[in-house]
Amino acid sequence: MSFAVVRVPAAPVRRKAKHQAEMVNQLLFGEMVRIVKEKKRMWLKVRSLHDGYEGWLTSTMLEVVKEEETRIPVEYITTTPFTKIIVADQSMWIPAGACLPLLTASGEGMIGHIPYRLEGTATRKSVVPFDTEMLLQATMPWLNAPYLWGGRTVLGVDCSGFVQVIFRQLGIDLSRDAWQQAQEGQTVNRLKEARPGDLAFFDDRDEIVHVGILLPEGKIIHAAGRVRIDAIDKKGIIHAETGKRTHSLRVIKRSW
Repeated sequence: MSFAVVRVPAAPVRRKAKHQAEMVNQLLFGEMVRIVKEKKRMWLKVRSLHDGYEGWLTSTMLEVVKEEETRIPVEYITTTPFTKIIVADQSMWIPAGACLPLLTASGEGMIGHIPYRLEGTATRKSVVPFDTEMLLQATMPWLNAPYLWGGRTVLGVDCSGFVQVIFRQLGIDLSRDAWQQAQEGQTVNRLKEARPGDLAFFDDRDEIVHVGILLPEGKIIHAAGRVRIDAIDKKGIIHAETGKRTHSLRVIKRSW
């Protein structure tokens, strides 16, 4: 098996090895993968090393790396909606939650054999206690980002992709899909016992289909049509504009 790193801002990962296939995920700059299969020369089936998610993407979006490089912890990530870097003397804007492998104090790093230089700002993966101020700083720039199945950037994001990238910025690694995230962390028995940053999961016919992040004052931020803030009670989400209930609450989890 060989390994690779994403060399583009956000690589679409598809269910099948063709451009017309459904996009099921995006891999962000600097994320590492294991290559598990090759098809039609240009298509690679990959498994993400940070969450185990699989899918197909084209080889042009990857740079092959040695296995030992995948074991080096990434200390820095991007936290602003877009951050400028210079890759092989060309400008590139990478999204929030992108990894910056082998970044040095001088702002230079490597992805495989390709050098890059940080022109914007990066944040060391959080080692401070989780707090509400950090949560608001991470989530508010995402307001009104459009819903996109499989998306993980402010130009398009799905509910679990939003949660995953936000929590990465807060120093916490989560699984990719909502049903997987619902299996992680500690259960909070009642909404009134929940804290800002807890994850609320919602079901449809006993299947977890949606997730959002609890905010102060009985609010929730989630990707539904767009990233938005709505009210939540013990039964579920109440749309801020229509007053109608849109999602049925299943469980609350604390993953921090």
